Amino acid sequence: MNKTLVIVPTYNEKENLPPLAERLLSLPLPVDLLVVDDNSPDGTGKIADGLAAKHPSIHVLHRAVKNGLGRAYCDGFKWALQRDYEFIMEMDGDFSHNPDDIPRFVDAAMKQQADLVLGSRYCNGIRVINWPLGRLLLSMSAAKYVQTITGMPISDPTGGFKCFRRRTLESINLDQVRSKGYSFQIEMTHKIWRRGMKVVEVPIIFTDRFQGSSKMSRKIVWEALGMVWRLWFQNGLRRSPRPLA
Repeated sequence: MNKTLVIVPTYNEKENLPPLAERLLSLPLPVDLLVVDDNSPDGTGKIADGLAAKHPSIHVLHRAVKNGLGRAYCDGFKWALQRDYEFIMEMDGDFSHNPDDIPRFVDAAMKQQADLVLGSRYCNGIRVINWPLGRLLLSMSAAKYVQTITGMPISDPTGGFKCFRRRTLESINLDQVRSKGYSFQIEMTHKIWRRGMKVVEVPIIFTDRFQGSSKMSRKIVWEALGMVWRLWFQNGLRRSPRPLA
């Protein structure tokens, strides 16, 4: 077993999963891959099982129903913590995140003693490819909204390309994570930041998917809007972390 696990939640990603797995297996940093599949109607889960049968470093966690990105990741985190991984990563399964960036995340975690390394689309400029202007403005406005309400100085709090230290995830009660959609990314980062743990951003280039369809919806956006206020109240109306004892 390698020290680094990459968790990829999937729902109808049959075109993207095989080449993504190939890219991950060819990295100079050896990693394990955990596919968390939500019973994809297109057969993504069966494809994942086939890959796992061929490669010992690929694993599959099947979930009976589609229950949101947040729960998929939490189930993956629990699976990882039952094993001996030190670095636990999350990334999209549609190549919007570049697998070649993974060694940079682990390197930043080790050299900067970071508890969480977050890939940022907006750190020192805008690095987004193939997004319509409206989607870009929505994402950037969401980042400013989160910063203004919570005080969390993260340039890209909705980003989903992350590397957690084992100790970081162990400090969080995953059963109390409420978000199901993309607000999960905000909630997890805020829980870590408000504990006074170290969050480091590394710049990435984000390329929107060329195959498959986006999982974004109005319901997901409204969940994120409300979650930000809930996090502020959870932090005692503070806009600063609670330093670790």
